Amino acid sequence: MFIKIDDFASEWTKEAQITERVLNALTDESLTQTMTSQHRTLGQLAWHLVVSIQYMQSLGLQFTGVHIEQAIPASASIIQQRYREINRALLEAVQSQWTEEDLRMTHEIGGELWENGASLRFTILHQAHHRGQMTVLMRQAGLRIPEIYGPTYESWLDKGMDPLI
Repeated sequence: MFIKIDDFASEWTKEAQITERVLNALTDESLTQTMTSQHRTLGQLAWHLVVSIQYMQSLGLQFTGVHIEQAIPASASIIQQRYREINRALLEAVQSQWTEEDLRMTHEIGGELWENGASLRFTILHQAHHRGQMTVLMRQAGLRIPEIYGPTYESWLDKGMDPLI
């Protein structure tokens, strides 16, 4: 849970940069990659990262985003651009509209009371969760995985090192 706006801003900025690296590795062709017909496609997961940020508006933040009913773009570059826009919009909204006191305010979410600071933490973890799902589909689609929290198999090879297996 966050108790300081600056702590959230710092963490969100780092995590959003990681999400952008993952999204920037996508191609239009890769967006249809899926595990099975019962699971989300890579494009659906990527778009979910964009539209899911909107839920923070239900906590009183006001910012411009993507309408949740908007069709999933067939263009990776549009998804990337929309993420950059909503990522910045959320950060600016938190920094300009909330104080540390607002971080302790509670809202009911799914029948439970959540402090706003906890909702911000969840938003970051939610992004990390779906980035992990995306990397599996990205490998299946033949895409190179960017470094997320450390080297990838390919980046070890690029450094002339034996990848840890």
